[in-house]
Amino acid sequence: MPMRQILVTSALPYANGQIHIGHLVEYIQTDIWVRFQRMRGHEVHYVGADDTHGTPIMLRAEKEGITPKELIANVWKEHKRDFDNFLVSFDNYYSTDSAENKILSEEIYIKLRDAGLIEKRAIEQAYDPVKEMFLPDRFIKGECPKCGAKDQYGDSCEKCGATYAPTDLKNPFSVVSGATPIRKVSDHYFFKLSDPRCEKFLRDWTQVKTPLQAEARNKMKEWVGEPGESQLGDWDISRDAPYFGFEIPDAPGKYFYVWLDAPIGYYASFLNLCQQKGLDFNEWTKPDTTTEQYHFIGKDILYFHTLFWPATLHFSGYRTPTNVFAHGFLTVDGEKMSKSRGTFITAHSVIECGLNPEWLRYYFAAKLNASMEDLDLNLQDFTARVNSDLLGKYINIASRSAGFLVKRFGGIVDDAAMSHPLLGQLADAKDEIADLYETREYAKALRRVMELADLVNGFVDSNKPWEIAKDPSKEQELQTICSITLEAFRRLTLYLKPVVPNVAAGVEKFFNISPMSWEDVNKSLSSKQAINPYQHLMTRIDPVMIEKLIEANQQ
Repeated sequence: MPMRQILVTSALPYANGQIHIGHLVEYIQTDIWVRFQRMRGHEVHYVGADDTHGTPIMLRAEKEGITPKELIANVWKEHKRDFDNFLVSFDNYYSTDSAENKILSEEIYIKLRDAGLIEKRAIEQAYDPVKEMFLPDRFIKGECPKCGAKDQYGDSCEKCGATYAPTDLKNPFSVVSGATPIRKVSDHYFFKLSDPRCEKFLRDWTQVKTPLQAEARNKMKEWVGEPGESQLGDWDISRDAPYFGFEIPDAPGKYFYVWLDAPIGYYASFLNLCQQKGLDFNEWTKPDTTTEQYHFIGKDILYFHTLFWPATLHFSGYRTPTNVFAHGFLTVDGEKMSKSRGTFITAHSVIECGLNPEWLRYYFAAKLNASMEDLDLNLQDFTARVNSDLLGKYINIASRSAGFLVKRFGGIVDDAAMSHPLLGQLADAKDEIADLYETREYAKALRRVMELADLVNGFVDSNKPWEIAKDPSKEQELQTICSITLEAFRRLTLYLKPVVPNVAAGVEKFFNISPMSWEDVNKSLSSKQAINPYQHLMTRIDPVMIEKLIEANQQ
């Protein structure tokens, strides 16, 4: 197959809190896809960054008695630690508070301005009379003007998905002081999404050119409408001082709204990587490039990534995303994550409580598909599924045969055994499983792998190597059965490698083989290379560990 050049991002976590297991759904989903593409031999660059600007950062730093830059440096280390622990294989993990992002943000803004898509207007804003500051969207709460849901933020409703101006909220209050905001006039800068050029572009991009998920396309159709029926409003891309961020060129005291420079942070991180690796940034990001660009996000930020972001890119002379993949929210035991119940689980606590991060990678993968539906982490099912699938069905295969081959045959496989029909069955599933990974249907991919594992276990059960080992006259038969079993285990490992890369690395070491690519399913173990003595690759989940995890996260 021709080699693809693929740029991949996950949404940027905000530098004002810890990474929790809800976040990990997205990073694990992305990482599995990235690792699969790398196994296929494509050139893949997976970049991310901390989203570092805005009033929340400024206020938290003030509360902690440190500068915003000190705060974001501390949080970056924590976030990077958590991503590393969960084997999220970023090629570059950066910060939106970077020189590259400042340059790109200013350049893009100026191009939009010169295209006639930026307009300055005097607007009324919510102002906290106690704190004496204009309030950003997320520091005002009230009732949604569309559906009436209470306790919603000033920019969008988590219940109905509507977006609106903070001044549209009913019964608003300041999150900073609790005071009722007053209205004050200030000059702001708007990206004119209502411009006919933007409407036409976004209608075409979301409804025709881009293979968005059906749910996403339908949601965007509500906004872009038919010609003459667009619901797109102009986008306020400025904020007043005091604010931690980038000052807008030629507009003293005005700063880029975080949602303007945060997605540009994808490109800033990639630009930084290009500088490190000698890649041509322009070749990857120009409008007529043959490269691919994919964004993995939560469905709550779909609006920003399928309307604002592609319009920003298109009208500033950059390529637009090949696609945007949105996922649903995570619940725990069927309910929203809760600090009081101990189910608002931080990534670090999972590691601190001794859980293997690949357990969670496998479980999330076993629940993920290509839709935007929510997924549930049922803690009892988590324990049972991991112990049954990964330990009982998969790992157990190697432990049942490796000892015989090492002790009786010096770790040498029988080459003639590699043409056994069972191994052909495993190899024949290669394209089917590849298609499922490619289309992010991980749950179906893993179900197929476990069906194959059942076949292998059936082969072992029917041939009973532990019985054959008792008969000295059946040495050749024993070597053949163990060779078939271990080669089958290698092929299963290859299919699972994007999900459990550490286990796969352990298997590669066990078999004395190079890191496996996808096409290596058609190769086989060889008598020219002895396998090593088997060492345990994974332990079972002890339910006591889950109890400890809940206790560690309870408030």
